Amino acid sequence: MGLWNFVKGAGKALFGDDDAATEETLAKEVADLGINTEGLDIKLDGEKVVIAGGEGLSAEEREKVILAVGNVEGVAEVEAEMENEPVFHTVEKGDTLWAIAAKTLGNGAKYEQIFEANRPMLSHPDKIYPGQNLRIPQ
Repeated sequence: MGLWNFVKGAGKALFGDDDAATEETLAKEVADLGINTEGLDIKLDGEKVVIAGGEGLSAEEREKVILAVGNVEGVAEVEAEMENEPVFHTVEKGDTLWAIAAKTLGNGAKYEQIFEANRPMLSHPDKIYPGQNLRIPQ
């Protein structure tokens, strides 16, 4: 099992002020993004999301599920079974996809690869925020 940390207060707000994350709202968020979750079981244990099952999913689909639920306000950790360790980057204040690509892929012009690797969670290359985690394609 891999365990990834997220910035609990920086994620997407799915709930009203008095509501907390539920397994149903997390599953709906992933489904609304159009990410394949066939056979996946998404469980919430306090501030940690545990993802199990989904043996037929690709590594890319699993990584996108991890990010989709991890980048939700109130989620601090995501635990999931992964064959290979994914590479994630936490956005810092002042980061751009160009700067992230230069730092992680060695060439800022490869920012489009990071953008595509994070679709549909990202709708535009300029719409990233501090605390957000992004997939870095390998």
